[in-house]
Amino acid sequence: MSTINSMKLTIEAKSQNESFARSVVAAFFVQINPTLEQIEDVKTAVSEAVTNCIVHAYNGAQQGTIEIACSLTEDTLTVEICDFGIGIENVEQAMKPFFTTTSTGERSGMGFTVMQAFCDNVCVTSSKGHTTVKLVKKVA
Repeated sequence: MSTINSMKLTIEAKSQNESFARSVVAAFFVQINPTLEQIEDVKTAVSEAVTNCIVHAYNGAQQGTIEIACSLTEDTLTVEICDFGIGIENVEQAMKPFFTTTSTGERSGMGFTVMQAFCDNVCVTSSKGHTTVKLVKKVA
């Protein structure tokens, strides 16, 4: 299917921008008439992805940028969330439930698991200096 609309957003990697990012993506998503539950699913997944950027990619330093690109087809939202931080050394391991790189005990290691639970597809690519989390949510 062909893209009917797209948008890009760049935000600073600050915790106060997480709620802004999720609201912008949700507002963009409503164009294809998702259910309220589908909107909440997307908001939750975007929150997890953006939080991962802030906490892990930039080590909570609240400096750096996060780029969010969204596109819509008649029945699908695709969201790509990119950071330019330290990268994920082992993506397969990072996507396992309860895996975390923080030693403080403040993180559950469930970010990618939550994204997978609320989206139809989650794909992660990473190298030092660039990580992309691609979230796909179908309306049908």
